[in-house]
Amino acid sequence: MAQPFIEAFFDEPTNTISYLVGDPATRVAAVIDPVLDFDMASGAADTRSAERIVHFAEAQDWRIAMVLETHAHADHLSAAPFIKAHTGAWIGIGAHIRDVQKIFRPVFCMTELNTDGSDFDRLFEDGDRFAIGELTVEVMHVPGHTPADIAYRIGDAVFVGDTLFMPDYGTARADFPGGDARTLYRSIRKLLSLPDETRLFMCHDYKAPGRGDYRWETTVGEQRHTSVHVHDGVSEDDFVAMREARDTTLAVPKLLLPSIQVNIHAGHFAPAEANGVSYLRIPVKWQGEGAPPAG
Repeated sequence: MAQPFIEAFFDEPTNTISYLVGDPATRVAAVIDPVLDFDMASGAADTRSAERIVHFAEAQDWRIAMVLETHAHADHLSAAPFIKAHTGAWIGIGAHIRDVQKIFRPVFCMTELNTDGSDFDRLFEDGDRFAIGELTVEVMHVPGHTPADIAYRIGDAVFVGDTLFMPDYGTARADFPGGDARTLYRSIRKLLSLPDETRLFMCHDYKAPGRGDYRWETTVGEQRHTSVHVHDGVSEDDFVAMREARDTTLAVPKLLLPSIQVNIHAGHFAPAEANGVSYLRIPVKWQGEGAPPAG
């Protein structure tokens, strides 16, 4: 079985790992989960992280043909449109993005958003196969963190998105709208049914306490034997109880509001207003004794 070339790009502000994955025989490549640099306090966005990937590909003679999202991220904004504009790549994501769009369209009053997934170029179902050059990619639907999470299996490597973290850190939260801890457990066991030597590539690493370096590659065998959340012997009920209790203690991701709005729109911001500026919406929930008077 031909194996992919893999280059990881770590973004420390969001603890995200993006990947360039290529077929050495044809020099055709995909970018998985690219990050748009965004400063919430100032509203400033730039593409330096995505440029780093594009420039690396150009220098190494890789042709980027596609951008693959594992899900609609809640902790960083996608740079997929930038890469598409500069390379001609198409953008793919799991077909259940439609469910996520339907959940969040009313939350942000995004009347301009279609909920049929048509902002993306390709929508993947569980078991779908496509090619990166001469490499075969198998799509695995692994919901639980969100309804639309998918993993990409390429040779002996699987890009798992947010479903799993490194064994010493655990697993993804399941308390976002549409998430479900029981479904997450079953998705993880699906991944861990692969051969022990299968390499697993994380989308995030938050560096577990006591570990000195960031890591994003592990194996099915390592997860099965040492994962602090889902090692062999952890029952579904025990996992659900742990995951639901843990999720109540987690803070809201600081880029949640902009990330969801942009990422369910295939990385696009809302159309610019008459002044040439795009705006993001912030839902306000009054928690005192009624809302203040209007006007």
